[in-house]
Amino acid sequence: MQLISVNVSPPIAVQHGRESIKTGIFKKPVAGPVRAGTYNLEGDGQADLDNHGGLHKAVYAYALDHYAYWRETLGRDEMNYGQFGENLTVAGLDESERCVGDRLQIGSALFAITQPRVPCYKLGIRFGDEHMPKLFSQSARTGFYLSVLREGVIEAGDAVEVVETGYRKVAIKPLFEAYMQRGGKDGKRILLRALEVPELSPEWREQIEKRLERSRE
Repeated sequence: MQLISVNVSPPIAVQHGRESIKTGIFKKPVAGPVRAGTYNLEGDGQADLDNHGGLHKAVYAYALDHYAYWRETLGRDEMNYGQFGENLTVAGLDESERCVGDRLQIGSALFAITQPRVPCYKLGIRFGDEHMPKLFSQSARTGFYLSVLREGVIEAGDAVEVVETGYRKVAIKPLFEAYMQRGGKDGKRILLRALEVPELSPEWREQIEKRLERSRE
């Protein structure tokens, strides 16, 4: 895998219906080295800290390879890097292969995959299409969030190396499908395995436990 673009943005105010809201989803590519800190990338920020950012969702990575799919699906000729609100646009990223707990070396920084992304309405704002969150979810082209295990400097062009595979090898795509109750007969088993992975974000751990508890009722 290779890091194609590093994208950041501080929260900005945008109009949503009759309201003005703040969002950090309008990421733009930046040139040169960028420091990856414990809570975010240098120059980046999140407006809704209850649902974005923090220790377990400090950085969001998305696949360069998905851009071609979305250009065709949405009938758009051009989309700039950062279009999906991602901090890292990565060539060769595959949610069917990458697992929760995988450790990724990029530049001098070390990251761990913590969860898939569940889209919110702000993705619809970014695309100017209220249907986009549903389309994104249906596609299962989710990308994933990362925690920063070791702070360091990253730059477009860096290799993205998997230095350790996550415990229990719970891949991002089947986990997302199971979470969305599209995992078929294996869904429950996948969710139970995910709970064994130390790097799984607390948010997802709580939600999975609730879903499993409801299934026992």
